[in-house]
Amino acid sequence: MTYVIAQPCTDVKDKSCIEECPVDCIYEGERALYIHPDECVDCGACEPACPVEAIFYEDDVPGQWRGYLAANAEFFTELGSPGGAARTGPVAGDHPLVSGAPQVG
Repeated sequence: MTYVIAQPCTDVKDKSCIEECPVDCIYEGERALYIHPDECVDCGACEPACPVEAIFYEDDVPGQWRGYLAANAEFFTELGSPGGAARTGPVAGDHPLVSGAPQVG
């Protein structure tokens, strides 16, 4: 089980969650942030830090955003498990669900 970042983060990327994550498992795409499902330790520190309430425990993702479960995992298909977002830096691109979403703001 893991935490998932859903649609409300798209085009916001506040990054408060990154500051709270003790294992550095929140990666930055072009339009959204993603939690690495294999690096997340399920501590939940990120969830209350999110100002737009975009972070959910995997079982609690609202129905309209269930596609973000796969999007968060699939974002790491090519990237793999680099062992920390800080050393990786921003990743060029996003999952198609995010990149194809209408621009917010």
